[in-house]
Amino acid sequence: MKRARIIAAIVLAALIGAVVPVLTVAYFTWARQQEHEQRTLASTAERTLLRAHRAYEGGLMALRKLNQTPLPPCSPEHMQLMRNLAVSTHSAEQVGYFEAGRLRCTSWGLTEDDIPEPLPDHVTADGAGISLGVRPQAGDGSPMVAVQLGRHDIIMDPSRFVDVIADPNVRLAVATPDGRLLVQQALPDQNLLLDLLRKPSSGRTARSWYATAQDQEWLAIAVSPRTDFRTSLYRQLMQLLPLGVAGAAFGVFGVWWLSRRRMTLRSELTSAVRRGEFSMQYQPIIELDTGICVGAESLVRWSRPDGTSVRPDLFIPVAEETGLINALTDHVIDQVIQDMRELLVRDRSAHIAINLSAGDVGSGRALKVLSAKLQGTGIHPQQIWLEATERGFIDIQGARTSLAAARRAGHCVAIDDFGVGYSSLQYLQTLPLDALKIDKSFIEAIGTHSATSPVTSHIIDMAKTLGLFTVAEGVETSAQLAYLQARQVEFGQGWLFSKPLPAEEFIRYHEQRLKQYGKAKENMQNPNSAHE
Repeated sequence: MKRARIIAAIVLAALIGAVVPVLTVAYFTWARQQEHEQRTLASTAERTLLRAHRAYEGGLMALRKLNQTPLPPCSPEHMQLMRNLAVSTHSAEQVGYFEAGRLRCTSWGLTEDDIPEPLPDHVTADGAGISLGVRPQAGDGSPMVAVQLGRHDIIMDPSRFVDVIADPNVRLAVATPDGRLLVQQALPDQNLLLDLLRKPSSGRTARSWYATAQDQEWLAIAVSPRTDFRTSLYRQLMQLLPLGVAGAAFGVFGVWWLSRRRMTLRSELTSAVRRGEFSMQYQPIIELDTGICVGAESLVRWSRPDGTSVRPDLFIPVAEETGLINALTDHVIDQVIQDMRELLVRDRSAHIAINLSAGDVGSGRALKVLSAKLQGTGIHPQQIWLEATERGFIDIQGARTSLAAARRAGHCVAIDDFGVGYSSLQYLQTLPLDALKIDKSFIEAIGTHSATSPVTSHIIDMAKTLGLFTVAEGVETSAQLAYLQARQVEFGQGWLFSKPLPAEEFIRYHEQRLKQYGKAKENMQNPNSAHE
């Protein structure tokens, strides 16, 4: 029955491996195309806004020159200046001069008709009045936009405000910030246009994509039909579909290969536990202020009979799944006691840290086994630290109970690989802990521009606030060490100090560091002794 379930799981995983890559390609193509469409429209709206500004500012510059001229109004020289500015201003069709509320002359000459000065529809931050639907004296009678400053106005072709190079199917519009339309390029959905004039936004409807850009002077609108999006999406999907098919084939093969390997690893692990193919290595833990080696983290290693090694991140999860983790934990406890008993009895300041599985944290089984095995060894409970990864805190109530029992027994309790699992500040405040081990990924980020670089200092400060001492994992450079010392991190481990060592090598290393740095520590504690 169990084998049938495994086969069914493999078949299901293979099907998922075949379908997911194709769906993933389709989804990311769709998402990328949506993002591209929205980004392109937003860029077009921004360029339209910039073009409207240039058209307006060109007219405003001409008006300022006219308002500053000492020439008599409507003199031949004055009208010639208006003509020159009308020609040199790209968007201008006509320049005019008002007096006593009536148009007196334009760049075309003196005005005979009684044309009143228009009331502006909108006043800009520069104090210029904008009048819509103005028709100049000359031309085909098309409605124009008038910009008035002082006694002069300049009539401009509104199409200049949307004179932007864009996709042929994109339609543009420019309005005042309060929604008064200056010009539009025949937008097909007038209801959408009215909505955007009232409430500018970006997004999509069933028929269109749209984007807006605005400031104090103008509102620019860009709209494109969704039919273009579907066509482009289909084209890109056809181009990427072979990658999806290839990914599906790779996924099916990967599931098959991993399932075979996992089933093989499962059976191998069962035999390895029975034959005792596991050994221990010890990663030294250094007191950063003194350089003394105060202990080590015990690390289990699996070497096959043929000499090849299996990484812990491969066999530990399998051991947890199959229930072999209990036997493995018991083996680790036996081996640590056998390897380190003499050192721990001789040096009461030394400690060895043992890692607990998530199951052990929840059930407390390992603590009972450890207490029984320590009896009669001469090893004090406080010399055995217990480390639990954040995965062990999924059952928070069980973790709280077993960790509290460990501390009552005299063990120091640390949270391992902090920052990459499930813990939160709320949990840390309620869990009975003594130490926090900072994951090496945060130590690696020290002095870099990584997004996690600022997090390291926050973790250290948080630990201090909670009254926990800190152990930095993965210390590899002098710069990292200097940073940690400056932040008053108590302990560190990593290849800057030593790689994981077999038991005998670690004991020699521990004694060497104690001999090398122990005297210096005594001198620090008793300054006068250095001069005696």
